[in-house]
Amino acid sequence: MDHLRYSGLPFEAQRAAFLDMVSGDPLVGDALARARTLELPDWLVVSGALYNSVWNHLTGKPSGYGIKDVDLFYFDDSDLSYEAEDAVIRRAAKHFEGLALPVEVRNQARVHLWYPQKFGQPCPRYTSASESVSHFASKTHAVGVRYGADGLLDLVAPFGLDDIFSFRIVPNRAMDNQRTHEAKGKRAQECWPEIEVVPW
Repeated sequence: MDHLRYSGLPFEAQRAAFLDMVSGDPLVGDALARARTLELPDWLVVSGALYNSVWNHLTGKPSGYGIKDVDLFYFDDSDLSYEAEDAVIRRAAKHFEGLALPVEVRNQARVHLWYPQKFGQPCPRYTSASESVSHFASKTHAVGVRYGADGLLDLVAPFGLDDIFSFRIVPNRAMDNQRTHEAKGKRAQECWPEIEVVPW
């Protein structure tokens, strides 16, 4: 049960271990360094690339295993047009050329505009990149990391880190995301059989 060695530890101990693991991972470390120089407003590398890298570290799997892409959020409500976001996406594509995995960039100020059409239900109008993280389908997935102005890594983890270190995927009922919770849980268990998925 060595993969659970950080489970149940105090938050500060988990925070230090988490930031060490993600910054020390070649893929995530590179993505964070590049994201920093892209200079997007209120940016965060979020979700899978982070917690999957922790699970890889704790189960002895290689960097990038089980990770489809790197999710990069930013928040800019000065222009909510599709064209403005698309320009950022194209600029980012050049900026991240050569990274081991594709980077998916999304302006969290615009999510409420397209979410109902894509998912068939309304979505709140977010006020920051961090706020959107707290609406992920699973609490376990609600993590984000960025470099602060002081050059140190900042962590956004509205539900803490214990579920990640406990290999436990817990539903977040802030929105009706049962299908997403179950699909992501099933996929995660295929890559990391140690994972427990808590039913919706």
